[in-house]
Amino acid sequence: MATSGPPIKETQAVVRLWTDWFRRADDAELADGLIKIREAGIDPFEAVFAAGVRRFEKSGEYIADGALGIVPWLRSNCKLSGGAAAERVGVARQLEHLPETQKAFARGEVGYQHVAVLARTAEHVGTAAVQKAEASLLKAAGTMDPGLFTGVAKNFEHRVDSAAALAEANRAYERRYLHVSEPSDGLVRLDGLLDAEGGAILRTALDAGMLPGKDDDRTPGQRRADALVDLCRRKAGRSATGAGPRPHLVIRASLDTLPGDARRPGRRTGGWRIGAGGDRPPVGLRCRPHPHHRPGRAGRRDQPRLAEHPPVHPAGGGGARSGLCGRPLRSSAAMDRLPSSQTLDPGRADDPAQSGLALSAPPSDGP
Repeated sequence: MATSGPPIKETQAVVRLWTDWFRRADDAELADGLIKIREAGIDPFEAVFAAGVRRFEKSGEYIADGALGIVPWLRSNCKLSGGAAAERVGVARQLEHLPETQKAFARGEVGYQHVAVLARTAEHVGTAAVQKAEASLLKAAGTMDPGLFTGVAKNFEHRVDSAAALAEANRAYERRYLHVSEPSDGLVRLDGLLDAEGGAILRTALDAGMLPGKDDDRTPGQRRADALVDLCRRKAGRSATGAGPRPHLVIRASLDTLPGDARRPGRRTGGWRIGAGGDRPPVGLRCRPHPHHRPGRAGRRDQPRLAEHPPVHPAGGGGARSGLCGRPLRSSAAMDRLPSSQTLDPGRADDPAQSGLALSAPPSDGP
């Protein structure tokens, strides 16, 4: 029997009621309102959505829209990611065989994420095993957040089928990876996956360095990023004995900036200004030929490396060059004093003097 369509106006009216209530509510009432809108609205609506997805999948009507399956249809039409669509399909399929969970979900006694955990457990060990322990699992779900409940569900899976639980843990471990991108626009992007144990170890290590200090205006994400960098800085380039190379920065700057030319000073962008008028002395220019470079040998393109001999000051006319090899000079002394968290503006990108000069220096934590 055909209906007159979904109750859009009624649903929109309910949304307006809640919007008006949150606008007018006292601060002391907001907490209760957030709890009630989840229990009476958000989670029951998710339960209704699951029932609708289940019926829609069985009907096969998604084929009429050209979709190859229910998950692609949900992605295209319900503004869901592939993972979110697949999760909701899994919930819809399992709820049909877990009537007590379905009732608790509709009443708002458990949240959507609790139900998603139960659905995955049923997929792993079978709905029959979950049905036998459904009451105790729901009781646990009603007293803890989804993260803690996930641990309860995993323990249950291990008791029911330890071999399957071990296989799943091994599959999760095999999926681990970490990608660190090349710098782009001054930023490096991290992306990866860890198994549950590795994630717990990382979170514990980061949490230890995330406590905000006095007048700390960093966001939680910034504190987490700083804690990760601090952990890596302690271990960077060191063996078990503490030996090993230090990490190096590569900073590009104008040749005229380094000897202290007042016409081309380095600009402050959070670090120290280099050059005339700055709050650091002019950089000592140092050069050491490449081990395989012979001065005067034609055709060699080897760049000079850092050296410890006294600075060689530039000669007039052709820019800063070393008396040892006649090649563009590098700096080490002042860069060695530059904190790793500070950066220098490389100056004008269109300056011909910019090309080919890099300052290679290890970062330091102090002046």
